[in-house]
Amino acid sequence: MSNQLDPFSNLLNMQTIQEIDSLELPIIQKHHLRILAHCLEILKILNSDNSFEYQNKNPLREWCDNQSRRFNDKKFSDLFYEQLDLSSKKLMTFSKKIGKSIEDLQIDDLVLLVEQH
Repeated sequence: MSNQLDPFSNLLNMQTIQEIDSLELPIIQKHHLRILAHCLEILKILNSDNSFEYQNKNPLREWCDNQSRRFNDKKFSDLFYEQLDLSSKKLMTFSKKIGKSIEDLQIDDLVLLVEQH
């Protein structure tokens, strides 16, 4: 698996983090936005990863399991997967609602999603 899937590397670039921090949103919405943005980056990586490892499997589940091996903690993997799965479903539903593919979602779209909830 590539280094870009290292859980200790930040999938959000500094520009995105600063953009989120500068928004006029309550702190809880900024936090929610960061989580959705992070999940979106994971989904984009998984969608672009055509490796044999993920064929005929649930790529998100496999990714979470691979990440949790570092901690040797199955409960972490289960919780991590549950949270990412919920977020990914929210992102997919929202992307369809606004007529964009998930890969085309931007921070402005995520702000709209966060403000709606």
